[in-house]
Amino acid sequence: MNQANLMEMRKWIDTMEETVKTQNRANAERRAKKAEQEQKEFEEKLMRAAASKAELEGLASKIKGSENAVIRDQLVTLVTMV
Repeated sequence: MNQANLMEMRKWIDTMEETVKTQNRANAERRAKKAEQEQKEFEEKLMRAAASKAELEGLASKIKGSENAVIRDQLVTLVTMV
């Protein structure tokens, strides 16, 4: 091989190396964006779950309050009957 061929091969190798590095950076950026999106979606689901839990707890409290009111009314009725 002559010097010119070696120089051309070296250029080609350098180009290929740079291409691989560029692809690796692009892949890393895509993975980072995907991870960020997944994190955001997880946090949104977590917020919805927390809101649902709060709503369920509120409904349970309301039901418990209604049950207590019914019991109280029944006791008042029994006491006034005596």
